[in-house]
Amino acid sequence: MEAATIDPRFPIGKYRPEKEVTPAKRAHAIEGIAAAPGKMREALAGLSEAQLDTPYREGGWTVRQLAHHVPDSHMNAYVRWKLALTESAPTIKPYDEAAWANLVDSKMPVAVSLDLLEAVHERWVTLIRGMKDEDFARTFKHPDHPGVQTLDWMLFLYAWHSRHHVAHVTELRKQKGW
Repeated sequence: MEAATIDPRFPIGKYRPEKEVTPAKRAHAIEGIAAAPGKMREALAGLSEAQLDTPYREGGWTVRQLAHHVPDSHMNAYVRWKLALTESAPTIKPYDEAAWANLVDSKMPVAVSLDLLEAVHERWVTLIRGMKDEDFARTFKHPDHPGVQTLDWMLFLYAWHSRHHVAHVTELRKQKGW
């Protein structure tokens, strides 16, 4: 019997919005976001420069680009989160992830972005843990998604996003025997 083949684009599967949010599921997602910087740091630990410059899949970003993408994405999420908490259903601005991944700062040492990810998550998780249950129903509009999204939706998305990119690195390490 052959082992199941993992789609290298989605090593933990595609994001599926949580249909029924419970306090336990929400707490688990918050803990996932809180743990993300440490998990990313652990996934990247000990990789050489050549390994960091290896694409995680054919036609994909390098591990280094992934390491810089996650704090880029999560900084945007943090700002969007604060907008949703302080404005009435704000329309957020998307950004071109692929273009950002090709900017010169995505070629820097990954330690800079690991430190940035820790700092952003420390602020973001403090903010999240200080919210009331009803605050998670606050909404925002994302031009790439129909209708309005809630902060609960974003919470589960970014808990998944964190695991998703850590898995890109850990699956590549398994595949390459690193």
